[in-house]
Amino acid sequence: MRLLLVVFGLALTSAEQYSPITRSYHEEIGIPEARRIKIAEESMDFDGARITGGQTSLLGNHPHMGGMLIDLTINVQSVCGSSLISRTRLVTAAHCWRHGNFHGRQVTVVLGSVRLFTGGIRQLTDQVTLHPNYRESDLHNDLAVIIIREVATNNAVNIIRIPSGNNNYAGAWATAAGFGRTEEGGQIGITQVLSHVNLQVITNQACARTFGNDVIISSTLCTATANSRSTCGGDSGGPLAIGSGTNRELIGIVSFNHREGCTRGHPAGFARVTSFAAWIRSHL
Repeated sequence: MRLLLVVFGLALTSAEQYSPITRSYHEEIGIPEARRIKIAEESMDFDGARITGGQTSLLGNHPHMGGMLIDLTINVQSVCGSSLISRTRLVTAAHCWRHGNFHGRQVTVVLGSVRLFTGGIRQLTDQVTLHPNYRESDLHNDLAVIIIREVATNNAVNIIRIPSGNNNYAGAWATAAGFGRTEEGGQIGITQVLSHVNLQVITNQACARTFGNDVIISSTLCTATANSRSTCGGDSGGPLAIGSGTNRELIGIVSFNHREGCTRGHPAGFARVTSFAAWIRSHL
């Protein structure tokens, strides 16, 4: 699972030195991924045997994971991920709802399913609140809260904790989950189920050597890409978590990757949840 949300569009001085972030997530990634995932689900043998890259997730492995099918105002569908933080709230990336010329009209949240287009608890909502300081150009403060009707929790659907404090998690291993690509440039019909990958958090200083200080700020969290393991296209908004069971904590929200792709060894970027804990809790 490797997220292909890329960076294009910094100021010209930075663009010459660092690769910029995508100006249109939905056009370049989300809309094509929604089509690809739908075709893959419709054509797959549902045994997960052909999944490559990362690991196939079983139902209940990531009970906080919420899939998102975003109906855009131009009457096409895009795809993202999210995390359940209460029985009526989820967090996701702000760019999943608004980026470039594309804006969400409503979203179907999918809970308790390893497939995106079928199964699980499916709720339609248009109640999405973006962080007030969200900046599309550099994906700063890239998070949003979604309101849904109350859901019952069980082994397949459960809440993830929001951490507080100033831990930068550098060196820690964390798990990202999502419905995005399991290989970069793979066939459109590749077997498609929820998958996950273990990633190591790196310092922001190390991450800034790739993306520059215009993109990497204190509220950004980054993970290394080793052995072609990372987040990739369609995983935006999904969780980066540490711990297990009731002690599982959300430390990052999938935000961006390098414009050259998911597997070239460049870090992946996330919204750092501890930087936004107070804002998130104020919307519970």
